[in-house]
Amino acid sequence: MNEAVNLTNCDREPIHIPGNVQPFGFLLTLLSDFTICMASDNAGSFLGGDVAALLQRPLAGVFSAGAIETIRNRVDQLGGPDATERVFGVEIQAGRPLYDLSIHFSGAYLVIEAEPSVIEAGVNSGELVRLMLDRIRKTRGMTELAREAARQLKVLTGFDRVMVYQFHPDGSGEVIAEAAEAGLEKFLGLHYPASDIPRQARILYQRNWLRIIADIDARPAALLSTATHNAGLLDLSMSVLRSVSPIHIEYLRNMGVAASMSVSILRDGKLWGLFACHHYSSRYISFEKRTASELFGQMFSWIVEGREREGDVAYEAGAQKIQERLIETAGTHEHSRRAIVDFVGDYRRMIACDGVAIWSDNRITLDGDTPTEGEVKELVAFIYRTSPGRICASAEIAKLYAAGEVFRDRAAGFLAIPISRTPRDCLIFFRREVLRSVTWAGAPEKVYEEGPNGSRLTPRKSFELWQETVAGQSRPWSAADIRIAESLRVTLLEVILQLSDLAARERRGAQERQELMIAELNHRVRNILSLVRALVAQSKDTARSVDEFAGVLGGRIQALARAHDQITNLNWAPVALRTLLESEAGAYLGARADRVKIVGPDVALDPKAFATLALVVHEMMTNSAKYGALADSTGQVEVVWRVDPNSSLEIEWKESGGPPVQPPSRRGFGTTIIERSVPFDLKGEAEIRFDLLGVQARFVIPPNFVELVPSIAGAAMRVEEQQPARPRISDTALIVEDNLIIAMAAEVILLDLGARHVDTAASVDQALRAIERTRPSFALLDLNLGNESSIKVALRLKEIGVPFIFATGYGERAPIPVDLASAPVVQKPYTLEVVENALGKLQQATA
Repeated sequence: MNEAVNLTNCDREPIHIPGNVQPFGFLLTLLSDFTICMASDNAGSFLGGDVAALLQRPLAGVFSAGAIETIRNRVDQLGGPDATERVFGVEIQAGRPLYDLSIHFSGAYLVIEAEPSVIEAGVNSGELVRLMLDRIRKTRGMTELAREAARQLKVLTGFDRVMVYQFHPDGSGEVIAEAAEAGLEKFLGLHYPASDIPRQARILYQRNWLRIIADIDARPAALLSTATHNAGLLDLSMSVLRSVSPIHIEYLRNMGVAASMSVSILRDGKLWGLFACHHYSSRYISFEKRTASELFGQMFSWIVEGREREGDVAYEAGAQKIQERLIETAGTHEHSRRAIVDFVGDYRRMIACDGVAIWSDNRITLDGDTPTEGEVKELVAFIYRTSPGRICASAEIAKLYAAGEVFRDRAAGFLAIPISRTPRDCLIFFRREVLRSVTWAGAPEKVYEEGPNGSRLTPRKSFELWQETVAGQSRPWSAADIRIAESLRVTLLEVILQLSDLAARERRGAQERQELMIAELNHRVRNILSLVRALVAQSKDTARSVDEFAGVLGGRIQALARAHDQITNLNWAPVALRTLLESEAGAYLGARADRVKIVGPDVALDPKAFATLALVVHEMMTNSAKYGALADSTGQVEVVWRVDPNSSLEIEWKESGGPPVQPPSRRGFGTTIIERSVPFDLKGEAEIRFDLLGVQARFVIPPNFVELVPSIAGAAMRVEEQQPARPRISDTALIVEDNLIIAMAAEVILLDLGARHVDTAASVDQALRAIERTRPSFALLDLNLGNESSIKVALRLKEIGVPFIFATGYGERAPIPVDLASAPVVQKPYTLEVVENALGKLQQATA
């Protein structure tokens, strides 16, 4: 308490942990088992009884079962650290008045705030907001938009004064619109210093859209807690009842304000301004109307953002067009350094300014209103000392660079863009000084003094008008200016300086590569067309119908396409034989591809041999699927290969378990491919035997087409050991959940995990009927289904051998039978990762 008094004291006041709440409602804090551990000292007057008797008591002994069920359902939907849920007209005690509830988490605690419901006949807040938005959408310009929004919010809330308060880049604020009762002093156009709203209050405005102070003279209700908890440290940042800082109460009292409400206006998640509502006597408005006001504030924020963005988009689009022309011209410029100077006129059209200075190759080029060459040289040296390699901007140059005071009338604001990777070249935009008269609501300086709250600043007491002429400042640099500057910097760094130097060499190299690629492409296209022509000619001779011809030809071309894809994916490098066999087996058998057993060392084939063997394997797989071992459900194919002493690759194809084999009565094109492709194209060997018990074949690939890759198997094995396969769900999944929103979110998760179809049930009876109708492969069960539990469903699933996971809401303690205790339990609200991890553990346990 002995620290010096200065303007940072207010910024350090812990307004988010006041230890008490406003008395128009009460607050309860619950642990995960729904036991009350904190309560405001006025809770007993609302609930009946002594507040001390509430502590350490289960909520079920205070609230009705229906109210608790409502709270549990809303808790399940809390999705983020600042998420809140609201419920209106809840009967928390049988036969007692209705309450409006606000529910949120504060760390590990669940905070429930309640205030009596206010029934206003004929008031439909949702319809009011719709009408309000219709009116403000018809406005033109920011001034008319803000003025109409203030008027509409005043009609909704009934406050004596509603202002639209916009923040400036320096943190100060200005009243840009106002709707007030007749006879009240006008605040329109007044400015307020940044210190009027401390830093931590601005942070809360960004997190919590609405703040109401119903009566500055009301005695706050203190928070009480059990011995193991500290109510004085409970974070009430998201609270609707959070009590008011004594310093802020004094500030309002000095203004003559007895009640207030603020609604945040955000742009891109940052505080753009506030709706500031003042009343000169106590003023409470219902939770429902406050919620409508908050919704209106959010919609107004999006409208403001949209209108401002429209201007930014048009501004940036114009700059982009200039930049595209600049890039096109610079690409043919012979001297890259000279190119920077030649585009000085384009730079001024891209970013609104009064002058430009270019420092390049130790020479300075000036255009428009700028400092002198010597002054610019010193400024460049200062920029590279303080912010090398970064864009630097200021609307008040003398504040950042003291020597700028000399030329502030010519260049009060500057934006500097480094345009080389070393401190050498720089592009600087300048803006002239703009003199303006600012009317403050009281002098912003010399109005703070030691006050009754100890060693903290007392809010200023004077709000008499005080005028100031602001000098030495230019028009501020906007976010759009900075984005254009960043884009221009990239262009100058990566395009002009490099493209100009490399353009000629790159053009020559590109032309040579293009000619080579065209020649290679022509060669490959001629070969492919010849091959397809031969396939067409040979396939039509054996086809008995157009459909059969199309099927046979399509299959052969598809086999070539698969081989081509595998080759090109590796940039025409050798491709593993195992890849070819697995690809063809998967194409024919899908999930039953394990009927083809593949055994052999890891070898890769030259692209030519790979393409040839792809046709051979395709024909073998086709014949097996039509007439051989794969034609029924019992047969198998075994493909075994080895490298012989001469380094040739010997491949054996063995079919077994299928129907008896009948040798073909004539040699078709498919058989010809099998018998002749390897000998003809690769100078290897091929042999096929139609044994009664199964087709046998043998192929030998010469060593010049074969490459041993012994590391593939070991590397693959290590990867599999380090990265276990992602757990997947096959076929139908079942969700048992009585909350529609949560069920819909869970359905998306299960589909992402591989489920082909998802059944949803909201009760035990529906779930049991769904199980009898279609046996699921996996189930996600909400443990608590309102008046019943899903234990009966879990027992049925266990009986028929279907794996399942339980899901619980915050604070639920439903008993799980011992024989179901091994089932994983996930906490709502859950995510894809949570369910995937639980599913992985479940599959490992049953493996």
